[in-house]
Amino acid sequence: MAKKKLKALVIVESPAKAKKIGGYLGSKYRVLASMGHVRDLPAKASDVPSEFKKKHKWATLGVNTESEFEPYYLVPKEKKKTVKELKDALKDAEELILATDEDREGESIGWHLTELLKPKVPVKRMVFSEITEDAIQEAIANPRELDLNLVSAQETRRVLDRLYGFTLSPLLWKKVARGLSAGRVQSVAVRILVQRELERLAFRSGTYWDLKALLKTSDGAEFESMLSAVGGKKVASGKDFDESTGKLKADADVLLLNEQQADELLERVKKSDWTVTSVEQRLQSRKPPAPFTTSTLQQEGNRKLNMSARETMQVAQRLYEDGHITYMRTDSVNLSNEAISASRDRIEDLYGKDYLNPEIRRFDTKSKGAQEAHEAIRPAGKSMKTAEEIGLKGQQAKLYAMIWKRTMATQMEEAKLRFQTVTITADNAEFRATGRHVEFPGFFRAYVEGVDDPEAALDDSESMLPPLEENQALEANQVDPLKHETKPPARYTEATIVRKLESEGVGRPSTYASIIGTIQDRGYVKKSGSQLVPTFTALAVTRLLEQFFPNLVDLQFTAAMEQELDDIAVGEGDRLPYLNQFYRGKEGLDEQVKSKEETIDAREICTLNLEGIESAVRVGRYGPYVTDGAEEEPVSASIPDNIAPADLTNELAEKLIRQKSEGPKSLGMHPEENTPIYKLFGPFGPYLQLGDVIEDGPKPKRVSIPKTVDPDTIGLEEALKYLSLPRFLGEHPETGKKVNAGIGRFGPYVLHDKVYKSLTKDDDILTIELPRAVELLKQARQRSAPTPIRELGKHPEDEETVAIFDGRYGPYVKHGKINATIPKGYEVENVVLEQALEWLEAKAAKKGTKKKAAKKKTTKKSAGTKAKKTAAKKTPAKKAKAAAKKTTKKAAAKKKTTKKAAKKKSAKKKTAE
Repeated sequence: MAKKKLKALVIVESPAKAKKIGGYLGSKYRVLASMGHVRDLPAKASDVPSEFKKKHKWATLGVNTESEFEPYYLVPKEKKKTVKELKDALKDAEELILATDEDREGESIGWHLTELLKPKVPVKRMVFSEITEDAIQEAIANPRELDLNLVSAQETRRVLDRLYGFTLSPLLWKKVARGLSAGRVQSVAVRILVQRELERLAFRSGTYWDLKALLKTSDGAEFESMLSAVGGKKVASGKDFDESTGKLKADADVLLLNEQQADELLERVKKSDWTVTSVEQRLQSRKPPAPFTTSTLQQEGNRKLNMSARETMQVAQRLYEDGHITYMRTDSVNLSNEAISASRDRIEDLYGKDYLNPEIRRFDTKSKGAQEAHEAIRPAGKSMKTAEEIGLKGQQAKLYAMIWKRTMATQMEEAKLRFQTVTITADNAEFRATGRHVEFPGFFRAYVEGVDDPEAALDDSESMLPPLEENQALEANQVDPLKHETKPPARYTEATIVRKLESEGVGRPSTYASIIGTIQDRGYVKKSGSQLVPTFTALAVTRLLEQFFPNLVDLQFTAAMEQELDDIAVGEGDRLPYLNQFYRGKEGLDEQVKSKEETIDAREICTLNLEGIESAVRVGRYGPYVTDGAEEEPVSASIPDNIAPADLTNELAEKLIRQKSEGPKSLGMHPEENTPIYKLFGPFGPYLQLGDVIEDGPKPKRVSIPKTVDPDTIGLEEALKYLSLPRFLGEHPETGKKVNAGIGRFGPYVLHDKVYKSLTKDDDILTIELPRAVELLKQARQRSAPTPIRELGKHPEDEETVAIFDGRYGPYVKHGKINATIPKGYEVENVVLEQALEWLEAKAAKKGTKKKAAKKKTTKKSAGTKAKKTAAKKTPAKKAKAAAKKTTKKAAAKKKTTKKAAKKKSAKKKTAE
């Protein structure tokens, strides 16, 4: 009997989507996952067949620069099995339905699938923005053709990024350091961060004084007011100062008070009557923000949930695949009629009719290249259930709740606020007090947008003044002079860099998460709290690119490149002229790199002339360092890892050089070990060392000096205490196990039963006692374990969960104590259990091999030691006999060699004759 054919093979990108969609389509459809891209440009030169490399000069680049920039695609080894499964499944299908994501990347994957599978059955393209039964049934009933313009735009983008990265990155390896990379958007993002850091370095603080008064009404109500003017002239504030000089701006017509003037004014106003001279009130309405796009979701995730852009997108991907939200890669703020209707019903049900906006509210998408057919990010389906109603937990619940609240807010009534501004006069000084009151919360009931400035008040905050009227007398309870220092421009956070890139039209929101991750992975940026701090390496690389390839890191030029790609996506641009212009010819990237490579002086590029720093700052093989610039015997000192470029001062640079030139400072001798104790300074800061470094000898004991301790104050007594760490504090009252205190890689800590907890800046490692340590450890226990990005399933051997986590060096899979890094280029959302098991098995095998090698080495070492011991036990007679035997063997070997040489000489003579 002939095998019954399936109606269709449906291909999606991930197994989670395949399972969900398969459940909606039924048995006539077979839904399989492509696991993301099925083929791509070669990731490294070794991926390209050797015969192909011999034949084509451009092979390792992966793009045929000699013929229309045709990409050379390869199926990665890990995808060959998937491709075979898809080909086999297609044999039993009557049609092929491509159901990959509804963006350029998804369109491209669909096209690659048709190129690889070469289907002989009809091919349809199915798109949907949410994974609900209604959406899937509608999508399967209304397929379309592949959009080749989108495919072309994605391919051009991929080729452009490859030409950019593979042409410039090797130059950075030669001139700055190996392992660095350049990228079309990545390098611009780094430059933005570097420019802000240089602004901070050039910043000069300005000082100004004013007065703060705590005032009281006759009925006892208190409120604060600040000095605003003296003698009718406005007093200076932070915005009146020049950031590069620390002085008042030339056009600032203000009164700058010093400490003495502030004190004199204080004495006058204390004796004066305080009177309300004016009361102003104004009403203001606030409209709700637009629903989430990819960019605004990343920004709010960072501001409100403290999630990185990468983490936000990973959690959103899971919510989408589980059918809880619409597609999370979108520039559009449109909401479907279905979503609007569902939201409005839910608002009326939960908040009442008063909170529902009388009319449907719609938002205009301003982003260039936005695809209006897509929806904004919102809860999927028609019911608009809350996170609690769905049963979500952890990060997924937090992110979903934020999306739900923002969607509700879009259809809610405006918030109404009343602002008060009151002017109070005392002597010839004017004070000002401001208040705000939420008259009607409106959409604030559901959602209040986050702010970038941590000191700024949220929109719904209350700071109402008591009832005040003109000519009302007040009493000054307290008046204080206040000294202010202007602050440097704030460093970017993930939220603010995303907003900056989007506002400049650089890159696309769907790529921001990976870009921010990449610049940290490559060592261009470090995170300090929420701040993105560029490294000295970032300064050197940006300097090279600005000096020799200014266009490539220019915001307008990069935005224009993005627009070209958008034009190709809508069929209004042609890829070939654009790529030719970018890469070929005298002004093209290839020729520019070749012609400038010899003229770029690596030493000059890696020497950073930083404003205000007299010493030369250089980026070397082992990191940044300062040097005194002496010609004969220059002194160089590493810049500690925790010092940001803008935090390096002339005094600090001189101190580092002085400490290095003085060399290790001996604090004295250890009373028991009888070895010297040194104080030294390294790349990670000051540390103590017990004994000297001896070649091939044991490594001397070292301990870091805590950052909270001034190394100049440490003498022999303190050094001995630090070197005696870890300290035993006592037994834990609950477990009876040891509690120790020590200093590790990340500073001082307390340890109990394999649980570590860092000390706070107020704790002293040398004096901390058991009760405080127990209190700290309790906090460590309360902290939840890392939340997995995804759980992949149970391990077949022990039924323990295999899951994906986001680590310091990127995502990894974990089972028990084995962690295996997910290879670069492998999308997290596409990882399946089978693939994870292979990586874990390989990692376990590698660990096992290392253990065996270590064991073998130990065995060999002990065997050698044993042989030596045996030799030492031999009697003088035995030793003499063994030595004679050895001499005889050597003589015999020498005789044999001489005989061989004579024979060879004779043969050579015969040949000559």
